[in-house]
Amino acid sequence: MESSSIEIRQAFGFLFICVSIAVVSGAVLSEIVFQNKLPSYYYGISWVGSFGVIVGAGFRKFTKILPLIRQRMKNSVKWPLHVSTINGICWAGPFVAIAAFPSLLQYLILLGIGLGNLSTYLIMKKFSNQDNREQMIVGCIAMASIPVAVFIDTRLIMLQDIAVLLSRILIAISYAAGGIYARK
Repeated sequence: MESSSIEIRQAFGFLFICVSIAVVSGAVLSEIVFQNKLPSYYYGISWVGSFGVIVGAGFRKFTKILPLIRQRMKNSVKWPLHVSTINGICWAGPFVAIAAFPSLLQYLILLGIGLGNLSTYLIMKKFSNQDNREQMIVGCIAMASIPVAVFIDTRLIMLQDIAVLLSRILIAISYAAGGIYARK
């Protein structure tokens, strides 16, 4: 049975809000790990734990919305190969570039989230006839956050770890804004 676009949008809204909360939690816990000079494997524990706790807390809700999320995502298998390739490059390209430019980590993550969400929005609008504005909102805010993150990093903050923390907060803000829009 096909679900309504409103139900699907609200499911994505819930997902985006959960991602936002998990990113803030992971960012704060990572900063605590850094400040206390704990072993590096604690970073993984803090991130996996943050997402695990959020998914665990909303497990019943996630089991209900997962089919709705899958329903929207299955539209992408109908796209032409070159379109899927472009979308994949928009998502993965900036993350792959982190290996070559690790000092640009926080900007490349924002770029990946921004380009990925914007390209998916534009492609879904053109090829699947869907107007998933929450995805556009996430992408636009993430892209607009890049100059903000650069300014914070180069002009306001002398500590790199705080600049990275703030860029992760900007990621969370972009997902929260998209999630709130989708839930209304």
